[in-house]
Amino acid sequence: MAPTGASSYEERLLVPAGWWLAGAVLTLSLWWTFVLATPGWFALSAAVVAGAAISAGLWQYGRATVEVTNLHLRAGAARVPLSCCGEVEALDAEQTRALHGPQADARAFFLIRPYIATSVRVEITDPQDPTPYWLVGSRHAEDLASALAARLSR
Repeated sequence: MAPTGASSYEERLLVPAGWWLAGAVLTLSLWWTFVLATPGWFALSAAVVAGAAISAGLWQYGRATVEVTNLHLRAGAARVPLSCCGEVEALDAEQTRALHGPQADARAFFLIRPYIATSVRVEITDPQDPTPYWLVGSRHAEDLASALAARLSR
């Protein structure tokens, strides 16, 4: 038997390579703008600082993790005990857009990334918690929903 906190599902919501490429192009554009109007050392310094800031931002944004253990569901920094979870549903891109947009409940918890089309909706059954559901983005929504359903059926 696995330890009580053993992870049955884990996914990092990494930013796609295209975002890193866009960050590099932005850094080069900034460097080119400065190199035309300032000394070379200043242009290089500005590009290094901008590149570092862009890289740090992309890394921070893409480090969110979704994890299912025997005890809880973790989405980013938030956790909910599995004992407070009800119905679990894997959603396709259209359902995700609807539930994150026009049909969204302002009390719901969202961990959504614009580059991830599918998600999982997890009903929250805790009477003390006003949150009706969690909407968690996942590149593998079916796998996440299956892992949650397997843990909840125990």
